[in-house]
Amino acid sequence: MSDVLYIVVPCYKEEAVLPETSKRLKAKLLSLIESGKINPASKIMFVNDGSTDKTWSIIQELHKSNEMFSGVNLSRNRGHQNALLAGITTAVNYADIIVSMDADLQDDVDAVDKMVDSYHNGFDVVYGVRSSRKKDTRFKRFTAEGFYKFMKMLGVDIVFNHADYRLMSRRATEGLLQFGEVNLFLRGIVPQIGYPWTTVEYERSERFAGESKYPLKKMIAFAFDGITSFSVTPIRFIFKLGLVVFLASIVALIWSLFAKFLGYTVSGWTSLVCSIWMIGGIQLLSLGIIGEYIGKIYNETKRRPRFIIESIINDGKPIKDEHKI
Repeated sequence: MSDVLYIVVPCYKEEAVLPETSKRLKAKLLSLIESGKINPASKIMFVNDGSTDKTWSIIQELHKSNEMFSGVNLSRNRGHQNALLAGITTAVNYADIIVSMDADLQDDVDAVDKMVDSYHNGFDVVYGVRSSRKKDTRFKRFTAEGFYKFMKMLGVDIVFNHADYRLMSRRATEGLLQFGEVNLFLRGIVPQIGYPWTTVEYERSERFAGESKYPLKKMIAFAFDGITSFSVTPIRFIFKLGLVVFLASIVALIWSLFAKFLGYTVSGWTSLVCSIWMIGGIQLLSLGIIGEYIGKIYNETKRRPRFIIESIINDGKPIKDEHKI
């Protein structure tokens, strides 16, 4: 019997694009079933992340029209990463393979074929990687590629030009669910699982409809969360910077004493003011970075749930416990 595939799609205010997304994903799933690569029990699971539009009602109608569509409705908006994890956590009870992708159709649906082929060739994780960023603006291309390079420089194990379009086997998914942190950055967590992995390149398209849910402000916040969740390098940089400033202050003190003994006691106003502003700025920046880490520790220690599922619509049969890895 072939493996059951679930395509998990987090949705937030996606009423404009869902009809087309569901149409393309259904066609893709049917073609994979017909070719014998996946089980006929495979499904598409949409996760409603507390949308205030008609997203959930559309998901319900899709389920009524075809059992191939299923849905998870979160009690409130929890953000893309938590919504994705909610879908994965639910799908692992029914599926042998899970593919995660966004609802905006920017990810090439046809890349799923290559992902499934790679899975059958023995890979537990298959990352969808952008082949190029020609369609991005110069600013977007520079900041995005710079982020991946910066993360690598900080020692974070991350796949270059990979977002959240990936395939994971059942055992890889169960490995992922053992990570209990509240501050989610799946692009950094998944590579830590350690099972055999590979990549599949694809050309990213323009958003089919609707508006981007990741404006510049959210992208910066997401990047900063990723950095502070997986690297202590900024803290170590603060220590080194503080050490340099401390040594510079000793040199300045020695110079001041020599100047006093030599009778040169006229102090420069500009140098004094610049020194005060520089040291004050360094202190505030350092406190801010330290505060970010402390804030994350605070959130982790509370152990609040990452998401709460209000309802699930799915006619699939759960996989028996003895089949779990």
